[in-house]
Amino acid sequence: MKTFFKIFIPVVILGIFGYTLYFLWDKSKEKPVVYETETPFYTDVIKKTVATGSVVPRKEIEIKPVVSGIIDELYVDEGDMVKKGDLIAKIRIIPDMITLNNAESRIEKAKINLKDAKRNYDRQLNLLEKGVIAKADFETYEIAYQSAQEELKAAEETLQLIKEGQLKKSGAPTNTLVRSTVSGMVLDVPVEIGDQVIEANNFNAGTTISTVADMNDMVFKGKIDETEVGKIHENMHLILSIGAIDDTKFDATLTKISPKGVEENGAIQFEIEANVNLKENQFIRAGYSANADIVLEKADSVMVIPESLLKFDGDTAYVEVETGEQQFEKRIIETGLSDGINIQVLSGIDENDKIKKTS
Repeated sequence: MKTFFKIFIPVVILGIFGYTLYFLWDKSKEKPVVYETETPFYTDVIKKTVATGSVVPRKEIEIKPVVSGIIDELYVDEGDMVKKGDLIAKIRIIPDMITLNNAESRIEKAKINLKDAKRNYDRQLNLLEKGVIAKADFETYEIAYQSAQEELKAAEETLQLIKEGQLKKSGAPTNTLVRSTVSGMVLDVPVEIGDQVIEANNFNAGTTISTVADMNDMVFKGKIDETEVGKIHENMHLILSIGAIDDTKFDATLTKISPKGVEENGAIQFEIEANVNLKENQFIRAGYSANADIVLEKADSVMVIPESLLKFDGDTAYVEVETGEQQFEKRIIETGLSDGINIQVLSGIDENDKIKKTS
């Protein structure tokens, strides 16, 4: 028994040692690398740039009062459709106390002058009828009486203008009624009844009572980087993607490229503008953010490969084409248009070649 263990134990140790050596040797062997391949295919290649911006009405008109005062009535709300001349609001005039006092004082003086002129007129008329004075002398008093009447009338009209903003007997539209100057949709009513408003003058732009715009005439206003602005021109086709409308694309036509750039975050940006082509019954809210895809170049149904298959030797582009089982050769190719994912192949390979993928 002792002899058995003397033989068995060394054999086990040698077995373990031998297995360990085999395991390490097997692990150290390099497994053959199997490269995957990909063949060229045909598709459209579109090179484009993206401009970010928003969709806004071409004409957005701010309706301002022609007199200062307090909003007494509002006749529209946001989203209402109005026509040119429709009522927007009514203003109650709060006259300046000094101006009001001067106007009232002028009326009192005009009444005194009229009373005096009437007294002289009546006296001279009586003398004229008795033949005491000549008609020429009487006419002087008649003119003074008529002038006093006109002066009182003018003073009363001035007071009425100060208090009400209009002359009732004139038949002209009152300045206290604010009307829309264009037809369209009311986008904003930033005031409430009771708010004080100021007319436009040399020192103030005036208070905006409402904003009206034609929502059937929309434009895209965006910005494009200086590296891309030289590649675009007017009348180019744009495809608008509006963030709030996921399932619809809108066509647009580039109409304006700003001649001057503006620095933003260290980069020069140029403003662009494009007409949005709306279909019938399509509605876009003002201010929607949008991205405009501008097609710079396009190639239809051309042979392409993924750009990741390309390799470079200096300025020379090449790929590795399979010539046998896991055997590859270098093949210089001529490339064309790229969209950043796929690149057009003009020559060097054909559609049946299998191209080595990089590991």
